[in-house]
Amino acid sequence: MSSIGRNTQTRTIVADHIWVNDGEGTVLSAGAIDILDGRIEQVRAITGARPSGPGVVDLGAVVVMPGLVNAHAHTPMSLMRGVAEGTSLLTMAGFLKVLRTREAHLTPELVPASVAVSCADYIRHGITSFADQYFYADEIAPVVLESGMRARLAWGIVELGDDEARSRELAAAEKFAESMVGASDVVRGWLGPHAFFVDNQPEAMLTELAVAKRLGAGLHAHFSTTSEEDDWCAANGGGTAVDRLVEMGMLDVPTILAHCTSLPVEQLPALAGTRAAMAVVPSVAMQSGVSAAPVREALDHGVTVALGTDNVCNNTNVDMFEEMRTLGKLAAFTSKIPNQVSPREILEIATVGGQRAIAGDDSDGRLVAGAVADLIAIPVSEIARGPVGAQTLESALVYGTSGSSVSHSMVAGRWLMAAREVLTLDVASALSRQQADYDILLARIAEEAGASNGARGQ
Repeated sequence: MSSIGRNTQTRTIVADHIWVNDGEGTVLSAGAIDILDGRIEQVRAITGARPSGPGVVDLGAVVVMPGLVNAHAHTPMSLMRGVAEGTSLLTMAGFLKVLRTREAHLTPELVPASVAVSCADYIRHGITSFADQYFYADEIAPVVLESGMRARLAWGIVELGDDEARSRELAAAEKFAESMVGASDVVRGWLGPHAFFVDNQPEAMLTELAVAKRLGAGLHAHFSTTSEEDDWCAANGGGTAVDRLVEMGMLDVPTILAHCTSLPVEQLPALAGTRAAMAVVPSVAMQSGVSAAPVREALDHGVTVALGTDNVCNNTNVDMFEEMRTLGKLAAFTSKIPNQVSPREILEIATVGGQRAIAGDDSDGRLVAGAVADLIAIPVSEIARGPVGAQTLESALVYGTSGSSVSHSMVAGRWLMAAREVLTLDVASALSRQQADYDILLARIAEEAGASNGARGQ
């Protein structure tokens, strides 16, 4: 097996198995992928001697597949991993109680280390692309660029009915998105209205839309985690939230609607044909005690469906293979229909659906000519699979594979991980810095609590 160094230029990847993700279940055994300028030039079956020589990396007994797309993430929040256990962050009350009380003490210098920790975690679990939504995106971007990951970084706009906050955050988001235009082929700046109608009023939403159109950017918002959006629209002019979004033109640009756990099925036809994508997070739905997103119905109506992990404050891991597995089981459990969403469809959601959500090209998310060279490798020995003919590889990938089994990761033809070693980030240093940052955050919270107690005692 050829060695992979930090500066190695790979021209051809060879593997015992290549899962193409062409919608037909095609597996090349063995196969080769030729790469040119960050994209796949061709994928071919090997019938004779395996290619070798300079620029060829033979990964041996692995399955190579497209990289996974985490379509809803908050990278800085690994700083607060686990703090929301037992609380639903899908309600405004939970959001304010658990997160805003901590975020009130968060300052820009406490962000980069946690972003590095998150990116390394993503890389190790087979995620090659992600869509992020958080404030201080200008501190997030340099770390993501260093990581080599493909990303859409949306500055989170939280206004909570405060005119001053609205003006400040809109200006910051616009400045950030402008700064990212042309800065990178793989990382782009978006805008992140925290929640349409509920936390971003129509005035702010139209401003966000205008900026996104001007800059060729997208929007990333939480949506339909409860009935709050529909309730607001009913009380302010009538109609459903989806209808209002369509009327306002909000879905004329790439728009990620995260969660959609309370989205009524009858509203799905209005989403079909728009540039919106539902980014579902099954683990968080279960942990928060809410309904499962209507994935089967969305697929049947032609709505783009993607998959995410959300933050690790309550979904305490970023294993997209576990998320895929959970999606399949939750869909079957809630519908009472076994295999309601098939393994092939689930894999498509986590790859092609994710690439569509982040405004990738039509071929992206597949290992076909013209697609981005974003891929991962999993040793065959770590895929729990029944006898060939008894269980498809797609079923084994969804139900018998862990993200921690991923051995190699590549984005745009560049290796991010080889033999389970992250090549682009200093993970040990980031973890050490993150702990120091959290200690600072705790000290600030304690100081405020002490000052409040002192004031009450006077």
